[in-house]
Amino acid sequence: MSFLLDVRRLRLLTEFAAQGTVAATAETLHLTGSAVSQQLAALEKEAGVPLLLKRGRRLELTAAGQRLIDHAHVVLGNLAAAESDLAAMRRGEHSSVRIAAFPTAARALLPRLWPDPDAAPAPDAPLVHVVEHEPHAAETALRKHQVDIAVTHTYSLVPRPLPPGCEQRPLFDEPVLLVLHPADAVRHGLSAGAVADLRDFADVPWLMPSPETACHEMTQRACGAAGFVPQPVAVANDFTVLTALIARRAGVALVPRLALSTPSPDLSVHRLNTPIHRSVRAVYHMGTGQRPDIRSALDSLVSAAASATAGPWSGI
Repeated sequence: MSFLLDVRRLRLLTEFAAQGTVAATAETLHLTGSAVSQQLAALEKEAGVPLLLKRGRRLELTAAGQRLIDHAHVVLGNLAAAESDLAAMRRGEHSSVRIAAFPTAARALLPRLWPDPDAAPAPDAPLVHVVEHEPHAAETALRKHQVDIAVTHTYSLVPRPLPPGCEQRPLFDEPVLLVLHPADAVRHGLSAGAVADLRDFADVPWLMPSPETACHEMTQRACGAAGFVPQPVAVANDFTVLTALIARRAGVALVPRLALSTPSPDLSVHRLNTPIHRSVRAVYHMGTGQRPDIRSALDSLVSAAASATAGPWSGI
């Protein structure tokens, strides 16, 4: 027996899976709770198998419901791609790929995706549109189909699970480094290139990323594991701000290697005796990685990452 599934109801089901409740789904989609429940019931009837199970006052996905969501992510991603391609054709343009990236990746990777202005453009190269977002906001934009690729990161101390219905392309792994002024390094007995022990820095001023970021949580956990709570004298999302303050001997900071710019005589950079790593990845909806435009953008990101990580700090 064949049956047809309503795409709008599939979209609603994926939103329910993301939100977790009928009420939250209704609010996000600007519907009533009753309308959401009716559409979910209609989808279940179309599918011919139970998709939802009532537990107390909550609805939960059955195994069949979760399997359908996995397929729905692929269907909706391909549908969005088709709509984007057709819109581009109507405007006489190439297909476009929308990328969200956290600030360090936006600075170090994304400019490398633009073609050489003196070279002839590849005939099938997609147009790239960029927005800067912290990882959580980038993944939210991806879930809402506002972007096609989210460049995010996860720390070894602050694991970040892959969003439901998504795949990833690893870009690179990098160490987190202790950065301080050379005079302060000498005061702590650290020679150039020596490995640092965070326990020796419990009583110094700290420079930290903003509290809403995973980078802040990483610093808190690293210092906590070393037996102390860091006392920040400055908070900034931009690591270039933190390193500029280090150059003025304002304090010390934990900085991922890619966030360091060119070597400076005012910075002393050290690996940690208990290593911390940051993994950078490109996240996209399941199945969309086979789209020619997204596959091309992912390949370009991998190439850009290889070039960016071969910079002056690559030996550290």
